[in-house]
Amino acid sequence: MSANLVDRYVFTALRRVPEQQRADIDRELRASIEDAVDARVEAGEEREAAVETTLLELGDPDRLADSYADRPNYLIGPELYPVWRRSLMMLLTVVLPIVVIVVAVVQVLAEDAGFGEVIGSAIGTIINVGAHMAFWVTLGFWIIERTGAGKDDINRPWTPKDLPRYEPGALTRVQFAANLVWPAVLILALVLQQFTFTEVPLLDPANWNFWWPVLIGLIVLKGLWVFWVYRLGTWTRQVAVVNAIHGVVIGGVILYLLAADKFFNPAFPGFNGVEVDLEGWISVAVMITTGLSIAYEIFDVARKAEQARKGLGVKVPGTGNTYTAS
Repeated sequence: MSANLVDRYVFTALRRVPEQQRADIDRELRASIEDAVDARVEAGEEREAAVETTLLELGDPDRLADSYADRPNYLIGPELYPVWRRSLMMLLTVVLPIVVIVVAVVQVLAEDAGFGEVIGSAIGTIINVGAHMAFWVTLGFWIIERTGAGKDDINRPWTPKDLPRYEPGALTRVQFAANLVWPAVLILALVLQQFTFTEVPLLDPANWNFWWPVLIGLIVLKGLWVFWVYRLGTWTRQVAVVNAIHGVVIGGVILYLLAADKFFNPAFPGFNGVEVDLEGWISVAVMITTGLSIAYEIFDVARKAEQARKGLGVKVPGTGNTYTAS
């Protein structure tokens, strides 16, 4: 456990250090931690407690990385900068996508907007809402820093419990939410294209007698699989097998409909008066894309399950290092 904490601390710090400095800082930081831990152990402290105390004294690894890289954080001040950065990234990567989806759905239902209008509205929402999020969050932190109001509440002391986990486990909360959003978006798109985007739907309406409900059911099962993986907290062979079976089934349904020219609506007039060959190269392209994406996902989940079973390390983004739980 102690070795895990040291690895996680070092890897977290290295993510924000220029690549050419990482090897030297890795050695220097580990040596510094080891010396401090050994001194505490010799003084009679338990090793695990010594590691945690040493990391607490070093403080937030993001701030330590900035000091190593000689990169002062003067946007709003170094004391609140890490909290500001984490808050803004959470808003832009989690909240903003949800806002964009909600705005698009509301526009479609309320205004019967076309496909191009919905895409334009989504892009506009990303720019406008994203800019507002960045501005107001930065302004809020600037006010807090200048006045001191609420500073102690948001800038709580860093502890080793705040370190990211790099084990080859399952989904984080953000990944879990993202993996549930996409099934919901696919079902929504399948339903809305039938009634809103054009007078003539893009996909074959005859499939509502059987194939589209089957496809929706399979997408719902994918969402339940994601929930199962999240609750398990790890990748297993059972998870990989279920994912492979689901991928083969849903891929088989889509590829069958495409190959039999039953996927797209033959009466679809095209986009904005421009005719498209839905039963020609577009069907072939969708078939290839579907096959490759499903094959990759089956391989990726199987790889993660085998990696977790063998206790192999995982690559830490932005460091070039591999983390192995001990």
